[in-house]
Amino acid sequence: MNATIANLLPIVLFFVIFYFLLIRPQQKRQRAVQQMQASLKKGDKIVTIGGLHGIIDSVDEDKIIVRAGDGTRLTFDRTAVREVVAENKA
Repeated sequence: MNATIANLLPIVLFFVIFYFLLIRPQQKRQRAVQQMQASLKKGDKIVTIGGLHGIIDSVDEDKIIVRAGDGTRLTFDRTAVREVVAENKA
């Protein structure tokens, strides 16, 4: 019986290390991105996953309208926002 436990210990240890080094940090990053996308508001300067820089013109439940540098308005899903560069100071 002790030999079986001794054989399983390295496997269990491997999964514990795997969890703390790979899975848990990824879950934290994913939660932070979801929180950032949920808190988008008009006037925020953003960068999309495609690399488009713009300012949020309006926010809907699951879509945003981004104003590009030349004044063009483009519609994106909220999930297309990679990062907020500067928040609206209003």
